[in-house]
Amino acid sequence: MTLIEGLQTLFAWAIPVLVLAAILLPQMVRILREYERGIIFRLGKSMGSNGPGLVLLIPIVDRMVKVDLRVITINVPQQEMMTRDNVPVTVDAVVYFRVLDSEAAIIKVADFLKATSLIAQTTLRSVIGQAELDELLAERERINQSLQEIIDRHTEPWGVKVTAVEVKDVVLPDSMKRSMAGQAESERERRSKIINAEGEFQAAEKLVQAGRLMAGEPIALQLRFLQTMREISSEHSTTTFLPIPMDLFTPFMKKMGDIPPKA
Repeated sequence: MTLIEGLQTLFAWAIPVLVLAAILLPQMVRILREYERGIIFRLGKSMGSNGPGLVLLIPIVDRMVKVDLRVITINVPQQEMMTRDNVPVTVDAVVYFRVLDSEAAIIKVADFLKATSLIAQTTLRSVIGQAELDELLAERERINQSLQEIIDRHTEPWGVKVTAVEVKDVVLPDSMKRSMAGQAESERERRSKIINAEGEFQAAEKLVQAGRLMAGEPIALQLRFLQTMREISSEHSTTTFLPIPMDLFTPFMKKMGDIPPKA
């Protein structure tokens, strides 16, 4: 066999081998990132979780399913529902979760993303339906915690850990907004009247105390009268006050008291 014939034979065998290697090599070698895990199924049987790094597979025999271990965020669509006190509201939320057991997330549920989203929707409707409107608006943190605990309890068998649930927005009907605005305005007016009444009460108490002090010291009333005149005269006013001592009228008042009443 000549050299040329040998080379032709080598190329004849090498080309199919290279083509076969180009086809099988991508199926045999997989590289998983740090946040990825691969579940290998060999002839339909799970061989456990592998990765990260280089993973070798048997062509045709093995099949690998990748799972992302990073925190995943899903939006819960707006849900129209009734609160416990029969108020129609529209609520949406966001759910944060991550896969802790990649094998359970693939084997125990068909689609853990869709399943988690649906259980979040139904739980949101259930929890909001058991709460009153005031609780929904004022106790958002408690409702978020309740949602997180209930959803996590359902997803735990799937190897999914729900880390947080946040209610994003609560949309009320326009009529309810007007009613709440009127209620808030009435409440502010009530508080204003109470504050004014308390101020009047305190002022009255101080005036009573001042009157008692002046009753004990008659000269204090005269000094207060002179002080008031000084304050008025300091302003640009044309009003003139002429103080007349009350002692001048005392004889007249006694004389009028001595006159007997007519029959």
